[in-house]
Amino acid sequence: MNQEIKLRNVKVNDAFWSEKQRLITDVVIPYQEAILNDEIENVEKSHAFANFRIAAGLEEGEFYGMVFQDSDVAKWLEGVAYSLVVKPDGELEKRADAVIDVIEKAQQPDGYLNTYFTLKEPEHRWQNLHECHELYCAGHMMEAAAAYYEATGKDKLLRVMERMADHIAGQFGPDKKSGIPGHQEIELGLMKLYHATGNEKYSDLAQYFIDERGKNPDYFREETEKRGWTHFGLDPSDTKYNQSFAPVREQKTAEGHSVRAVYMYTAMADIAGKTGEPELLQACETLWDNMTQKRMYVTGGIGSTVDGEAFSIDYDLPNDTVYAETCAAIGLVFFARKMLDIHPSGKYADVMERALYNGVLSGMQLDGKRFFYVNPLEVEPEISGKLHGYKHVLPERPGWYSCACCPPNVVRLLMSLGKYAWSSSEDTIYSHLYLGGSASFTQAVIDVESSYPWEGRVSYTVKPVREEQHFVLAVRIPSYAKECRILLNGEEWRNTVTEDGYVYLPRSWQTGDKVEVTFSMPVRKIYCNTAVRENEGCVALMRGPFVYCFEGVDNGGRLQELRIPENAEFTHSVMDTEPLKGMTAVEFDGIRVHSREELYSEEKPAQEKVRMKAIPYFAWGNRGKNQMKVWMLEK
Repeated sequence: MNQEIKLRNVKVNDAFWSEKQRLITDVVIPYQEAILNDEIENVEKSHAFANFRIAAGLEEGEFYGMVFQDSDVAKWLEGVAYSLVVKPDGELEKRADAVIDVIEKAQQPDGYLNTYFTLKEPEHRWQNLHECHELYCAGHMMEAAAAYYEATGKDKLLRVMERMADHIAGQFGPDKKSGIPGHQEIELGLMKLYHATGNEKYSDLAQYFIDERGKNPDYFREETEKRGWTHFGLDPSDTKYNQSFAPVREQKTAEGHSVRAVYMYTAMADIAGKTGEPELLQACETLWDNMTQKRMYVTGGIGSTVDGEAFSIDYDLPNDTVYAETCAAIGLVFFARKMLDIHPSGKYADVMERALYNGVLSGMQLDGKRFFYVNPLEVEPEISGKLHGYKHVLPERPGWYSCACCPPNVVRLLMSLGKYAWSSSEDTIYSHLYLGGSASFTQAVIDVESSYPWEGRVSYTVKPVREEQHFVLAVRIPSYAKECRILLNGEEWRNTVTEDGYVYLPRSWQTGDKVEVTFSMPVRKIYCNTAVRENEGCVALMRGPFVYCFEGVDNGGRLQELRIPENAEFTHSVMDTEPLKGMTAVEFDGIRVHSREELYSEEKPAQEKVRMKAIPYFAWGNRGKNQMKVWMLEK
C-alpha cells in the first residue's frame, strides 16, 4: 500500500496547471464565494451561507435551496483549504474561519449538523436516507474538515465533524438500526476523518456502510413504506440507481447513478487498501474493468443516459444525448487514485489522466465563471438544450445551477492536484502525472520541469536526503508513447525495468542526478469498438492526453458534412488568438460533401477538399454557441 503525499509537500510550477490553479485562486473561489453569499445577479440563487447563519441563530429567515445545499459550502471550504496550501491568503483564511465559526454554531447539541432538517423538518431527521442526503452532506463536510486541518492545522471544523460522526455512529451500526445512504459520500468523508485522526472507529463506520449496502435490496422500499412520505419521489424499487441491488462484493457491472457509483467505488478501494481484503479489491478491479472498457467515453466521461444520470448497458455511448456529468469524471479520478495506491498501474493512471484533461476540464469555462454539468461529445445548437431528449445537453455553460454540485467539485480536485501526481512506498517514489514543480519525500526532493501536455518532454532532478541514498524512481509512461527515451545525466539509461506502464529506475542517487523522459506526440486516430453503434465508421483525434473536437466556428458549414480522409496528414500549431491562445490546434486537408436541396435524392453528394481544424475538447464552447463534434466520419 503506497502512501499519499501531503499536499504541502508538493509545489506546483507548471506551464499548464499553474495557470489553472491561479485562475481558481484569483477568480473561481471568490466568484463561488459570492454566489454562495447571493451577491451575483442573474445566476441561480444559492443561499447556502445564509442557511447556516439562520440555523446558527445569527439571522432571521427560512431555508432555501436543495436538500443537499449544505454540500456546496463543504466543497467550497475544501477547495479553499487546498488553495491556502497552493497560495497562502490570510484574508481568505479569515473568511473561511468565519464560515467555520457559523457552522459550529449551527451544530445541534447532540452533534447533528444539517441546515435543511434543522430549519425545515426537524421532526424528519434520519427518516429518509433514500432521498434526503443527510449522510451525503455530512460526508462532504468531513472531507472539508480533514482538508482544512491538514492545510492550516486548525481543528475547529474537524472537531465539529467528529461530533457529527459520533452522532451518526449512535444512529447506525451493527448494534443499532440498519441504514445506508441513498447517495454515497459519507464513506469517503469517514475515511478522510480516519486518515486525518488515525481513529479507526471512523474507518469501521465507513466499512459498515459499504458492507451493509445491498444486503437487503428492499431496504429503501421498506424505509419508504415505514415513513409514508417522500421528498423527490424517487422510486425505491430502482435498486440499480443507488447500487443497492446486491452486496458490493458481488457487483460485476457499473450500474445506476454514475456519481453515486464512483464515490462508492473510491471508498471501497480506500478500505481495501487499508484492510488488504482480497474480495473487496477484486470487486474494485472487476467494476473498474467493466466501467472503463465498456461504459466510458473517450473523454473519460461516464454515465450515458439522462434517465437517472446513469450508466446504461455495455457499449451504449450516445454522443448527443450523453450525460457524462462533470462530478462523475471527477469521481473516476478519485477512484483511479485510490487504485494506484494499491497497485501502481498504467491502466489506472492513463484513465486518471484522460478524465482529468478532458472530462473534468471541460466542465469549467476558460474564464472560470461558467460551468457544464453535462459534457456532450456532439452539440447542435438548434437541438441541444431545446428539444425533448436533448434539453439536458446545453450548448453553452451556464453561470450556476440550482443543483450546483459540479463547480466546487472542479475546484477541490484541481487545487489538490499534487496529491494525484505523486505517491511513495518505503523504497519507491511514483510519478503518476507529469506535473512541473517539486515534491518532497523522506528519500529525496525531486524537481520537475515539464513541457507536458503540449510536448512529450519532462525531466526529474533528484536531491537525495543524503548522498548515495538508494531508492527507486518509478515514472509512468503513457500507453500511447510508443517510442520513449530515458536519459540519466545525458546518457541513455540501459537498465530500465518496465512494468504495468511504469519505468522503474533503481539507483543510489546523488545530488543533481537528472532523469529526462522524452517521447513523440503525433496526432493519433482513435477507433471505437464496433459494438458502439453511434461511432461505427467514425474516428476521433487525440494528441498527448487531449481528445480533440471540431467546432463550427473553425470549420464553417455543417460539421456532419465533413470527412476525415483515411490518409490524412496532420499538422499541429500553437494558436495565437484569445481565448484559445497558447493551445495546440490540429489541422489537415479534409473533405466536405454537399447534398442537393431535396431531402432525398438519387444523386450522390458532391465533395470538395477543405482545410479542417480541431481544438482540445476541454476548450470547446468558449467562442459562442456553435456546433461541436468529437467523432467524425472517416473516408
